[in-house]
Amino acid sequence: MNDHKGILLESGTNELEIVEFQVGSNKFGINVIKVKEIIQPIKVTFIPHAHPHVEGIVQLRGEVLPVVSMAKVLGLPVVVKNEQEKYIVAEFNKQRVVFHVDNVTQIHRISWDQIEKPSDIYQGSASHVIGVIKRDDEMILLLDFERIIVDINPESGINVDSVKKLGKRERSNKKIVIAEDSPLLRKLLHDTLNEAGYVNLDFFENGKDALDFLESLEKVSSDVSEHVQMVVTDIEMPQMDGHALTRRIKESSNLSKLPVLIFSSLITDDLRHKGDQVGAEDQISKPEIAELVLKIDKFIL
Repeated sequence: MNDHKGILLESGTNELEIVEFQVGSNKFGINVIKVKEIIQPIKVTFIPHAHPHVEGIVQLRGEVLPVVSMAKVLGLPVVVKNEQEKYIVAEFNKQRVVFHVDNVTQIHRISWDQIEKPSDIYQGSASHVIGVIKRDDEMILLLDFERIIVDINPESGINVDSVKKLGKRERSNKKIVIAEDSPLLRKLLHDTLNEAGYVNLDFFENGKDALDFLESLEKVSSDVSEHVQMVVTDIEMPQMDGHALTRRIKESSNLSKLPVLIFSSLITDDLRHKGDQVGAEDQISKPEIAELVLKIDKFIL
C-alpha cells in the first residue's frame, strides 16, 4: 500500500481515503475509516443454515465475527484459494464484520467530487455500487457496505417499529432538508419520519445538491430559517460529503443558525470528533432512527 499518505485528520475537506481491493479481476473500494485492520485469512467455523453470503464465523481477539464472501455478494465466481487473499475487518453501524476479498492492493486519497454517481442505465435496483472512481484507464467501484449487511440481516437496518414505540405524534410542517445518497435509505427515512409526524421533507442525493438548494433560498430571503428548519445529512456521499456540507453551512452567515444532525454509519467514539469540528449540533449512528427522531424533536425550531 505504497500510495498511503496518512489518515485524514481535518474534517470538512471533502476528501476521503479508500482501501482498494480486488474480487476476481474487478477493483472495488471501501472508505478507510470503516476499516479496523486487514489480516491474512484465519480458520472459519461453518454455521448451518447461514445466509448464502456468509462463509461462517471467526474468533478474533476473543470476539466472534461473521465472514462475508464478497465474491458471493457481487455474484462473481469464487476463486480457488490463493496467497493474496485477505480479510478486511470493518466496523460501521455499531457492528464489526469481516469481508473476504481476493487481494488488497493500495490506498488512494481522493475528493468526493471525483466520485461519479452510477448511471441508472447500467445500474439495476439490486446493485451495491454507490460511486465510480476513474483512475487512468481503470475504474474503482465504491460499494454500499451498509446495504450488503442489511441484505444479509434485515433487522440491522432502519426499523419503523422503533418510531411507532414513541407513541402518537402530531404532524409537523417544519421543513427538513435531508442529504442521503442511498435510494433505499431515502425511502426508509421518508417512511419513518412521516410515521414520526415529519411530513415536509426535501431529499437530495448528495451534499452539493443540498447546499445548492439552501444557497438558492438565500437569494429569495435573508432568513433561510423561514423556509427550512433543519438539515439531516449522511457522511459518505459523492460530490460533497456530510462533513463538508456541515462546514459550509456553519461558515455561512445566512445558514449558520440551521441545526445540522449527522446521521451516519460512521458515528463512533473514535470518529465523533470529526462532526464536532465542523459544528454539527448532534450525531446519531445508523440505524438508530428513534434516536434521530428524538434529536429532531429537540433541535428543530
